[in-house]
Amino acid sequence: MDHLQSMRVFVKVADLGSFAKAATQLDISNAVVTRHVADLESRLGTRLMNRTTRSLSLTESGQVYLEKVRVIIDELEDVEQMVLERTHDPVGTLRIAAPVVFGLHNLAPVINDYMKKYPLVVPDVSLVDREVDLVEEGFDVGIVIARFVRSASIVSRRLTTGCMVVCATPDYLAEHGTPLEPAQLLEHPHLSLPAEFWGDERVFVGSQGEVRVRLHNLMRANNTEMLRQMTLHGAGISILPSYLIGRDMARGKLVRLLPDFRLPPVEVNIAYPSRRHLPAKVRTFIDHLVEHFSKTPNGMLGEQWLKDGTRASAAPAHVEEASLATPRDRTAASAAAAAAAAAFEYPVPFDGLNESPRALPVEALDAMPSSLVSVPARSGKKAVTGLRRAAATHA
Repeated sequence: MDHLQSMRVFVKVADLGSFAKAATQLDISNAVVTRHVADLESRLGTRLMNRTTRSLSLTESGQVYLEKVRVIIDELEDVEQMVLERTHDPVGTLRIAAPVVFGLHNLAPVINDYMKKYPLVVPDVSLVDREVDLVEEGFDVGIVIARFVRSASIVSRRLTTGCMVVCATPDYLAEHGTPLEPAQLLEHPHLSLPAEFWGDERVFVGSQGEVRVRLHNLMRANNTEMLRQMTLHGAGISILPSYLIGRDMARGKLVRLLPDFRLPPVEVNIAYPSRRHLPAKVRTFIDHLVEHFSKTPNGMLGEQWLKDGTRASAAPAHVEEASLATPRDRTAASAAAAAAAAAFEYPVPFDGLNESPRALPVEALDAMPSSLVSVPARSGKKAVTGLRRAAATHA
């Protein structure tokens, strides 16, 4: 049999821990896989794998052989890939796995830009809220929460970091009171992810050190967008990522609680199978994502919105609205909003409830007609004055 192919088959069986899975991945029969491994063992005169009907493990010789053979195959693939990249552009299907909410709120603009640069690549995106085995499931890349990456055969690069934020609506806080210490969260209903995501205990870090709180869950959901919606309906207090609720806070729909305490950040990585020379479609996509998210100020996705939201949440909970009576006024205010938005360069996440991929900063919201947005009354009648001043400026 082809000695090099037998080596490749052996590595695949060792990586997947299964003859059947290796056969599926390589699109060959179980019998062919078995013959390849048996041929290697016959050639070497030693057993490489211990296998029963229930388990498979490498012998000591098999472990040594796997380590050396992997290097040989990697080197060969490096050479072949270097030759191919000299004459081939990125092309083919690019299988991408990503968390549901992060994907919905952040990936569409990035992937769209990539498709414009590399029209011969066809992204195949799977949004899933579970741990994904990139190798076994055949994904080229995965966007993953760093602490969920456990495979030694996976390489990962940091994309961005989101902080977890305790939040509630102004109306909820007006009715039930505002917690000022982590322990006071026990007096409120909590909307939470299942325990397997973050555990039952939350660890806050403040000026006096760590504070551990086991919250009372009114409701659990395995999707943070669902928790966001329930929080916006005033059902209780939740802890959600900055890239999801920062815009709600900037608009005064949610209030950031316990700003003097920090929860462990959420590091978002891009992960891919461990190879030094990747296919062009994978390498260019990884570089594209890293470049896009590197433009995030301080590397904290949603952090600018949180700063605006903190400033907004210091105001009274009620909302003031102002309307501009004439079409001319509305046109002028819209122009002012557009000008403010154009000057705001921070790349914000896509809001699934708004068709625009760009969100407006608080300063731009001050200049928008109330038919488009409600502005928190951060400083008395500032919002109303801002609307009228914008209209007068453009009259």
